[in-house]
Amino acid sequence: MIRVVAVITAKPGRRDELLAAFRANVPSVRAEQGCIEYAAHADASDVGPVQAKFGSDTFVVLESWAGPEAFAAHIAAPHMAAYAKKTKDLIASRAIHVLSAID
Repeated sequence: MIRVVAVITAKPGRRDELLAAFRANVPSVRAEQGCIEYAAHADASDVGPVQAKFGSDTFVVLESWAGPEAFAAHIAAPHMAAYAKKTKDLIASRAIHVLSAID
């Protein structure tokens, strides 16, 4: 299994629009073979000074995939190409971190 942490920052004031497009795409992603988890997250509130916040224009997608092959198929999926085209003018930056467990 691999985990993916995608940190996505919308252009100023465009996060809600970007999240709407993301949410519309979620059912297609979750239906993909090998998708274990796929969900957007934002800064929690009232956690205290220990928290480093991403900020109001950023959300983080936490993903779990059965393996690298499933993630590669996800990246190549037609609905992901459509999502990328739909959201390209909404995104200021994106960082994708692909992780595996260290036992």
